[in-house]
Amino acid sequence: MIASSYGQIDLHLHLDGSLSARTILNLAKEENITLPADTEEGLCPYITAQMDCKSLNEYLQCFELPLLVLQTGNCLEIAAYELAKDLEAKGLIYAEIRYAPGLHVRKGLDQEGAIRAVLAGLGRAMRESRNGIVLRTILCCMRGADTHAANLETVRLAAEYLGRGVVAVDLAGAEALYPTGDYEEEFTCAKRLGVPFTIHAGEAAGPESIWKALEFGAVRIGHGVRAIEDEELMRELKERGTVLEMCPISNLQTKAIEDIRDYPLRTYLEQGIKVTINSDNMTVSNTWAGKEFEYLFQYYGLTEAEAGLLQENAKAAAFDL
Repeated sequence: MIASSYGQIDLHLHLDGSLSARTILNLAKEENITLPADTEEGLCPYITAQMDCKSLNEYLQCFELPLLVLQTGNCLEIAAYELAKDLEAKGLIYAEIRYAPGLHVRKGLDQEGAIRAVLAGLGRAMRESRNGIVLRTILCCMRGADTHAANLETVRLAAEYLGRGVVAVDLAGAEALYPTGDYEEEFTCAKRLGVPFTIHAGEAAGPESIWKALEFGAVRIGHGVRAIEDEELMRELKERGTVLEMCPISNLQTKAIEDIRDYPLRTYLEQGIKVTINSDNMTVSNTWAGKEFEYLFQYYGLTEAEAGLLQENAKAAAFDL
């Protein structure tokens, strides 16, 4: 079965976008939070994007309910633990789970408390693991108005917890509305503190966003779909050995691409660019790493040789494998 052979590593996986409907319902009940539906089936339309989703901004609306229930340390620990158990059940051996600590402080929890809670949940799952799954975290800075102070705190905490479950920082959010170039201070700080970083770029914005990420010093790029529009950029990615964390199904949903047949994955591989395949958001995109490979085999004509190369790329690109 394809899913058992590929998709064992996921380098681009968001915690809030991967909460199951069951987990959200249970956490809401525990916190006395009213949801728009009280069954898993009824909740799914609010947390799962459709393939005819119009843009990244529309896609991001599916994160509102998960974030609603992820505002206490207990809920974050449970969410991390249950996602970890799901990943192990699916056969993953390694995953880097990313989230923005600054988005979990609405009820008085601070960023460090959020980090500790997630690490506690993942740690418990790893201790219980029969297969020895390895789980690490990436802390996301957020694009948006007035996020710089919270982002700088995220970077400082990433440095403090580096090697203690945290492996890198990231920049996520509405790329087209808040350009990558606006976040130089965060990544200057990350470089000074020795924190590796990946940056979401080239998804809702064009090649200029990826150029900025490279200028800052990103060793990996989240998505990078639109690098295809700039031949010089593709040569630069190859020369630097920069890794692209591609997520086919969500790239279709956010309209980074219109048709899977136009996906630049094969062009990148042929030009020697290092590409990995990831899930992005297991619930929002109704997927997981193995399903992404299945989708590419079925609709893109992915070959076994290409799949093997993608898997090897993921092993080499992992921050702590």
